[in-house]
Amino acid sequence: MGICLGIPAQVRLRKYLKIIIKTSIKKNPMEQTINHKSPAYFIIPLTLILSLGYSLLRYNILGPVPWKDFPFLIVNKGISLSSFILLSLNFSFGPLKNLGIKISKTLLNSRVALGISGFFLMIIHALMSLLLFKPTVYVKFFEADGTMTLTAGLSMLGGILAFVLVWAYNMGLHTHLSENKILKQFIVSRSFLLIAMLLGGAHLFFMGYNGWINPSGWHGGLPPVSLIAFLFFFVGYIINLLGRRSN
Repeated sequence: MGICLGIPAQVRLRKYLKIIIKTSIKKNPMEQTINHKSPAYFIIPLTLILSLGYSLLRYNILGPVPWKDFPFLIVNKGISLSSFILLSLNFSFGPLKNLGIKISKTLLNSRVALGISGFFLMIIHALMSLLLFKPTVYVKFFEADGTMTLTAGLSMLGGILAFVLVWAYNMGLHTHLSENKILKQFIVSRSFLLIAMLLGGAHLFFMGYNGWINPSGWHGGLPPVSLIAFLFFFVGYIINLLGRRSN
């Protein structure tokens, strides 16, 4: 049986629906940020395509990695690189503006989408890496007895701590934590973010520095993905160190 509403009731219902829709959009920063006019609409897929394409070129086409490893091992490398690039961009637009560099309002508004996308890619990278991290895949990270080397342990520790701190920073930005304002101020502070970035850089450094200093071993003369990600981290860290204001 249908429900028949009078004209005044229908008008009120339409008004309520409009209010609900507008409120929902305001509460969802991703919907506000990712639209056909936002730079994030182009930056995110372009970063993914270039990162995956570079990984494919370096490891599968010019390198010795078999094609059977592309869907998981190589895609994981591309996802990791994309995550570092997007997070570096997200963290750097504001400090760049503080340093006097002209950053458009649309780029500043795209930071939420870039940050959330970068964080989601970080989660995917972490999950895939847990499945891949074994002596048969990463031989250089393990001793003969199957235990991790010192550099592997430092790299994993840095990666885990960086993930937790970036997660906490993201939560601090998007939750109220009204019961503990001091904690929230610390979590979203300049120092907290710089520590999180530094740990992410340490993760990359201990993972790949042996390969960075040996250009003769670079597949096709192309630098490792970890080195490119580290360069994005390094530039982003300097920008944040100089341009990010204390809360």
